Amino acid sequence: MKKIKIILLLIAGAFMMGLSSCSKEDFNINKDPNNATDSTIAYNVILPSAQNNTARIVARNWSWLQCYLGYWARSGTYAPNTQEETYELTTSFQSGIWSGMYDNLYDYQTMQIQASKAGASFYEGIARIMKAHNFALLVDIYNNVPYSQALKGSAVTTPKYDNGLDIYKDLLRQLDTAIDHIKTADESKTGPNANILNDDIMYGTLMNPDATIASMKVEWAKFANTLKLRILTKMMNGGLEKNTSGSVGTDATYAMPKADIEREFAIIDAEGSKFITEDAEVNPGYQSDKGNPFYNLYVADDAGTPTSNSVYYKANIYAVGDRAAATPVDGYYLYNGDVRASDFYTTVGGKYRGVAYGLPSATENAAATLSGIGAGAYRGVDQPQRILTAAESYFLQAECINRNFISGDAQTTLENGITASFISLGETSTDATDYIAFNAGYADVDYTASEYPGAGGNGAVGGLYTIISQKWFALNAIAPYEVWSDYRRIDMSATKHHFQYGFSTGFDAGPAISVSPSNTKTEIPCRLLYPQNEYLYNPVNVGAQPSLGSYPFSRVFWDLN
Repeated sequence: MKKIKIILLLIAGAFMMGLSSCSKEDFNINKDPNNATDSTIAYNVILPSAQNNTARIVARNWSWLQCYLGYWARSGTYAPNTQEETYELTTSFQSGIWSGMYDNLYDYQTMQIQASKAGASFYEGIARIMKAHNFALLVDIYNNVPYSQALKGSAVTTPKYDNGLDIYKDLLRQLDTAIDHIKTADESKTGPNANILNDDIMYGTLMNPDATIASMKVEWAKFANTLKLRILTKMMNGGLEKNTSGSVGTDATYAMPKADIEREFAIIDAEGSKFITEDAEVNPGYQSDKGNPFYNLYVADDAGTPTSNSVYYKANIYAVGDRAAATPVDGYYLYNGDVRASDFYTTVGGKYRGVAYGLPSATENAAATLSGIGAGAYRGVDQPQRILTAAESYFLQAECINRNFISGDAQTTLENGITASFISLGETSTDATDYIAFNAGYADVDYTASEYPGAGGNGAVGGLYTIISQKWFALNAIAPYEVWSDYRRIDMSATKHHFQYGFSTGFDAGPAISVSPSNTKTEIPCRLLYPQNEYLYNPVNVGAQPSLGSYPFSRVFWDLN
């Protein structure tokens, strides 16, 4: 055990040195992956650094969505963030997502080129998979983005914007190519992939001491297939079958022809590796003075000092209610008797207390009086950073079964996802079973539930409503961008062209909109605006994009509501 710890520290030290030696200037979409400087960086050195940077992207860019989706809210200790809380977004809002994503894509592009030259097909395959991960997120956030001409260096200084649907289709092929590269990779101890067990901080020996190259090949194929599920469920789109707008299973609800979607599932089935059943995580050797990226931003810095974000972001009243009020109020987690509330949130004086998002600053809503971010979200300063969870994998599979694209039992698969969420957060399978039993008859948990009578006759039954609802409960602080995608792509009715959490179970329809006195908006924005730098440095191509319109802005291609 001591030897393992020593090795971990050595690798972590080498990794951090690699980070400093590979540092780059701020975002430049046209960096040249073939220039002399980049050609001196070995593909195997890039891999752990790039994976850690992906972890930072996944962990650190989504506090605004945490608020928009009813998980977090600004504490009364801080002044309002007017732009965010009124949804009056500008081209500067969250522009770091764009720059961070493309910066990370540049890492993987460089790695892919160098690995290809060396015949290191395992590394090349990983680079292709992680590029697909990032590009899919960019499309989900912005729609059309630079893709085919991006990262070409001086050869293309102003890359064109590719259609979001075309990018999605190509990502599926890139994932196929990646899987093939990885499955046929040289496993010899003296070959170009010889160090993959040590370099890969997702599926290598740092995460699993018993890992072998053969086992890693299977895990990467599963990860790639699960990314395909993310893509394909968005291609399906559509509303709830009970409602009048966008019923499931008609051509009008598909972003590409149903036959093409079916062919994609046939490819996955023929490949045979299936999907992830354990959380995909990375850990380069996080420790108390070089912590998990989520922990370092939202809990405490490397010196152990609480961060300003730990004071700024507190529990949203929609999620945990206010049990300290004269008339106690339950939030959505507590309404369902969900023990995961204690994983995602702390208590104050033994009670949960949230604040409405956008409420003016006030002493009674000071940070010290509110529930904070719980340990289940980060699990400790030295814990791995989740990239894609088994819970999400099961929920994606359950949706595809529900929509008759893959075989299986949707209810069992859904419940496997619930159990996986509980276990990932430190709870037990028995807790998950009790939770399901406690909520029998309620469509947000019970896949077989009938319409809830308290919803005024407009509530959805179980099935798809249950699957989408459970992703809200499970992906808090883990993948809020996927919950945002669900909110946008699943319409509830002819008048509500988005998903409504809680509505079918007698709870307040959500997620809750900002209560800022300056806010007049009633829905969450559909997308982010292109960053200002694109209008400065790539004006012709960004200007050629369809008008974004005013709030809630134009929809991404798969949002057909």
